[in-house]
Amino acid sequence: MIDKRIGDLATAVAPIFDGAAIMVGGFGNSGIPAGLLNALLDHGARELTIISNNAGAGEDGISSLLREKRVRKVICSYPRSPGSIWFERRYEAGEIELEIVPQGTLAERIRAAGAGLGGFLTPTGYGTLLAAGKETREIDGVGYVFEPPLPADFALIRAEAGDRWGNLRYHVTARNFNPVMATAARHSIAEVRHLSGEPLEPDSVITPGIFVDSIVEYGIRP
Repeated sequence: MIDKRIGDLATAVAPIFDGAAIMVGGFGNSGIPAGLLNALLDHGARELTIISNNAGAGEDGISSLLREKRVRKVICSYPRSPGSIWFERRYEAGEIELEIVPQGTLAERIRAAGAGLGGFLTPTGYGTLLAAGKETREIDGVGYVFEPPLPADFALIRAEAGDRWGNLRYHVTARNFNPVMATAARHSIAEVRHLSGEPLEPDSVITPGIFVDSIVEYGIRP
């Protein structure tokens, strides 16, 4: 079995290249891969596409990448969060692109990519600006919008515990977007609060190690 443990955060994010599409787990303040985001800021990659539930808040995480002009495009459900200023500044200046995706649709597009599906039909957004330019159909009198899968080059995810093979267990609501994003990226990087050389109990595993390419310990609670 492959030992996927990485010694430090900087080495974990080293494969990320300029122009990469990066999924970032988390919902609100729960399950955010803070250590990996800090390391990505230091790494210096630019022209990134960030796929996340929101576009950051305050000065940390995604907001720090926006502040330092490392992001070209954001794909998210909620671009404005409490304490958020950097997305607004970059967007108003025309320095960043935005694609709004309803939250459930965002999760399902990511899931479709991880499952190898070609997309799906949803009634969400039908007849609104969110459907502009997209394929639509009417089935049994109900309008639907076709949504394509949403893959990424990398996923940065946060878990409570992991083992040397990349199996992950989450801390209650920190589970949120993290498991599905791990399945949809070509290279998934997990930071965990506890990293063990022994296998996790099988019944506690939420993300199997086959979906994780590297894992690094970062001790703060999400």
